[in-house]
Amino acid sequence: MIFLTDTLSQPFSHPIFELFQVSEVPVVHLVIEVALVVVLVYLFTTKRYRPKKSSTALTKKEEETLLSEFSPEPLVPEVDTSENIEGIPVEGKFGPVVKVNGQENVVNMSTYNFLGLLNDPRVEKEAERSVRQYGVGSCGPRGFYGTIDCHEDLEEKVAAFMGAEECILYSYGFATVASAIPAYSKRGDILYCDEAVCFPIQKGISASRSTVVYFKHNDMDDLEDKLKAQQKIDEQNEKKALATRRMIIVEGIYVNTGEIAPMDKLVELKYKYRTRVLVDESLSFGVLGDGGKGVTEHFGVDINDVDVVCVTMGAAMGSVGGFCCGRSYVIDHQRLSGQGYCFSASLPPLLANSAIVSLSVIASAEGKDLIAALRANTEHIRMRLSTGDAHQLFTVTGNTLSPMFHIAVNGIDTKLPVEEQERLLRRIATKSCENGLFISACSYIRKDEAMERQPTLRMNVCAKHTSEQLDRAAKALIDATKTVLA
Repeated sequence: MIFLTDTLSQPFSHPIFELFQVSEVPVVHLVIEVALVVVLVYLFTTKRYRPKKSSTALTKKEEETLLSEFSPEPLVPEVDTSENIEGIPVEGKFGPVVKVNGQENVVNMSTYNFLGLLNDPRVEKEAERSVRQYGVGSCGPRGFYGTIDCHEDLEEKVAAFMGAEECILYSYGFATVASAIPAYSKRGDILYCDEAVCFPIQKGISASRSTVVYFKHNDMDDLEDKLKAQQKIDEQNEKKALATRRMIIVEGIYVNTGEIAPMDKLVELKYKYRTRVLVDESLSFGVLGDGGKGVTEHFGVDINDVDVVCVTMGAAMGSVGGFCCGRSYVIDHQRLSGQGYCFSASLPPLLANSAIVSLSVIASAEGKDLIAALRANTEHIRMRLSTGDAHQLFTVTGNTLSPMFHIAVNGIDTKLPVEEQERLLRRIATKSCENGLFISACSYIRKDEAMERQPTLRMNVCAKHTSEQLDRAAKALIDATKTVLA
């Protein structure tokens, strides 16, 4: 009886309970923890998906019938192989003229070789020397033993030429601006983008996961209206506004229109509404400004008033890759945050040294002469395509200073499906090639484009084109258009 009384007076005298009493863990906590462990074991050991068992088993014949009737959807849509949408292959070097399908002296107005430096003998000689000294590649990103002395040399020379504090070099032109944008803008930030921005910018915007506000093409009033609207929203939640970064994104010369961004007005809006500005100068570098420094020089804007300047070296410089320049603290951020910089093998030394030679030409008196010749050639061909028979056939768009411009063919009904319009343009481009002109019909990944793009022909002028070549090119395009639309 005494034993029973002692037991009842000490209900938790079992050794296990004594252990928890010693450790001062409440029993209620123990029960909850045990229940959580049981739940976790159940979740980790139980299948997440259990297919419903059919109450009716199929016979072998029924299974074979179902399998024979099954027709899977194609992974990709059918491609029309009757036309070569990849373009006509060139035999030999790209220059003012090219060899196509065995035909010599076809006027090349398809590539962005604005200053004719792509096949300059000095550039070729330097590329050959670099191959003998460095080989053909680095096989490593810049941060992982992929940096070569010529990379740093090119960065220093570009920064000095542009008047910027620092420059960062990328090995792929597309990745330059596509990596720079998500390096500075994340989810919750706001990007104000011209609706005509190119595809690499669109991919950078997508990778940033930021809120995107598109403004009408080159319409500063529309941009300011959108900035004002956001300003009113910010006034309602100042704490959130302080944590939100804003950036205006434009192109020096828009690849989709050939128009020039008004940098002077953009800088005014930047300081008025406290935003950042990123400009892609891929087509304006080596083209605009007295010294070829781009749209900032063209409008007399201090480059330090622009937060990030991105350039693809595949245009006026006649190389491959790209670079960004700006203030040191801005550019250094990309060395750990620019994905194309961190995870891609560095630029082959032969291309870096070739770009150094091209840059030295642009920075010299010869470069100024090339820019002047480019503008004269651009004016000449635009005049030939805007007078006489051409005036009825074509509508030439874009700024008159842009060596890249679009040509809308007036005889193509814009009410036709876009695919049919593009097919007719490809036929005109193919016929033009037969007539002695190498020109491109614009093509877009339309399902991924932010805005609808008008089907056009794209023409690029080179400083080393002769007047005779430009006249021959205009005639070839006019004759080809008449033939296709007849």
